[in-house]
Amino acid sequence: MQDTQLLNEGLALMGVGMGFVFVFLTVLVIVTTLMSKVIGRFFPEPVAPPAPARGRAEAASSQDDDVMVAISAAVHRYRRRHRR
Repeated sequence: MQDTQLLNEGLALMGVGMGFVFVFLTVLVIVTTLMSKVIGRFFPEPVAPPAPARGRAEAASSQDDDVMVAISAAVHRYRRRHRR
């Protein structure tokens, strides 16, 4: 084979390969988009539960404060022990 023929066949093979990859990725994007729409239509997101009553919010707030204090103390103790 001549160098020109070999180069032409190489370029043709490269074009076919790149074309195949482009078509495959395009089909993949289309199928993924359609699948997302179908899933969203037949399996919608669940409705969020109603807001909690005020009495429970205050209790949760105090628990959150307790957790924040515990985390702050743990971070302070860790930093104190691991100073450089």
